[in-house]
Amino acid sequence: MTYKGYEGVARFDEDAGAFTGEVINTRDAITFQGASVKELKRAFEESVDDYLDFCASRKEAPEKPFSGSFIVRMTPELHRHIALEARRRGKSLNAYVAGRLKPKVRNA
Repeated sequence: MTYKGYEGVARFDEDAGAFTGEVINTRDAITFQGASVKELKRAFEESVDDYLDFCASRKEAPEKPFSGSFIVRMTPELHRHIALEARRRGKSLNAYVAGRLKPKVRNA
């Protein structure tokens, strides 16, 4: 499910007899639950809205689902190898790595 740029996933909890879900594209904890699919979807949207309202009330910017950047830790040798390969191809390190990852990710 998606709503206002936030993506939620849910599963059925047999013990509770309800669907439970969480927003997966933010580090902040946003959860929701419902007894039916319709109720689950409504709870998801309400949870996102509550999160956005909470951030606004504190005058804080809500966490964006993804910023488009991330840090990768690697050995200096691997860093050197990738940087040199990027230069050989006339690309920045970021452009080279993004290009290498893109075919591996669906809908990127």
